[in-house]
Amino acid sequence: MYAHSIDSEGNWVAKWLVKKGVTVFVLKYRLVPYNGDAAKAFNDSNENIIKKAKSLLNFAVADGLEAVNYVRNHSYELEINKNKIGFMGFSAGAAVALGVAFKADKIQMPSFIVPVYAWMTIMDDYSVPENAPPMLVVCASDDPLGLAPMSIDLYSNWLSAGKSSALHMYSKGGHGFGLRTQNLASDKWIDRCYEWMIDEGFLE
Repeated sequence: MYAHSIDSEGNWVAKWLVKKGVTVFVLKYRLVPYNGDAAKAFNDSNENIIKKAKSLLNFAVADGLEAVNYVRNHSYELEINKNKIGFMGFSAGAAVALGVAFKADKIQMPSFIVPVYAWMTIMDDYSVPENAPPMLVVCASDDPLGLAPMSIDLYSNWLSAGKSSALHMYSKGGHGFGLRTQNLASDKWIDRCYEWMIDEGFLE
């Protein structure tokens, strides 16, 4: 089993945005193979899982960098604006999105990033890049992995560096909500994200 929520954190999100006129690519990056309930392992703060995830993160980030590189270099035939290429990720995928921003060169740097309940536990210490893109952070206060404070720190660090940053922290939502319906305010995070992209000039 792999801890890929490819539907609620990938395909469903892509389809929602496509209906709004956004061109979307869903990236399958390298993950830690795990035989068992990966979600339970994360909730239990399984040190072995975290260690393996840390060891593989650089490969996942490399996949992300190559994805941005490919899309930007093929923007003409894909009929997209090369200056409006964003990178959104959820949980481990949010760590990948951040890793891309931390390691990107000029061609690979996303125009904006959206880390949703970023699994910062698997990341090393970081510095906000000088050319850091605008960022929207999304998380829930009751995230069972304790990611809310780290998400707030991420937002604060971007803000302290003078970079464009926004934060949507919901009181309830847990971890891994993606586009699943829980009848909570956090169900509407994607609407707020869409509005933010308009405010930042990435969508008309």
